[in-house]
Amino acid sequence: MTQVTTHTRPAREYELVYILNPNVDPDEAEKISTRIQEVVARLGGKITKVDQWGRRRLAYNIKKFSRGVFVFVKLAGYSDLVAEIERNLRNADAVIRFQTIKLDTTVELATVAVNPDEVKFERLAVPTEEEPEPSLEERLGLVVKPRERVEEEFVDDEDGPDLNNIPDLGNTN
Repeated sequence: MTQVTTHTRPAREYELVYILNPNVDPDEAEKISTRIQEVVARLGGKITKVDQWGRRRLAYNIKKFSRGVFVFVKLAGYSDLVAEIERNLRNADAVIRFQTIKLDTTVELATVAVNPDEVKFERLAVPTEEEPEPSLEERLGLVVKPRERVEEEFVDDEDGPDLNNIPDLGNTN
């Protein structure tokens, strides 16, 4: 008698972060998120979490941009799912960088729980005011722009030292 074994592909959890052009149109950002949802649904995966981190400063300029719109997506699926999502992100003009990380966990796709509140892609808000790009001298560190001083209130904690008596070490000129 021949024994038939069925071999199932292991599904894995992945984390994807992609960065959009800071001047991206909200409709274009929505089109990219919709495309990711379509690819995941078509290839049998599940999105388990979406978090929009907003506009942030980049560690270094990418395609002459010093800021970008960061979007975090956690998903479960097969390796072909990741390849297809990355192909779509590579072809999108608004995406300036992306990275997918495979987590160590192997999951059973049928048992992956999805919270509907955590998987909604939010519509990108249009920036209210544009932060000016630093000049060449400021980027090179030749001119230091004065920072705004932030006043913080120190609370007298019964367990810690009295922080109200800290001397002002501001500008001594």
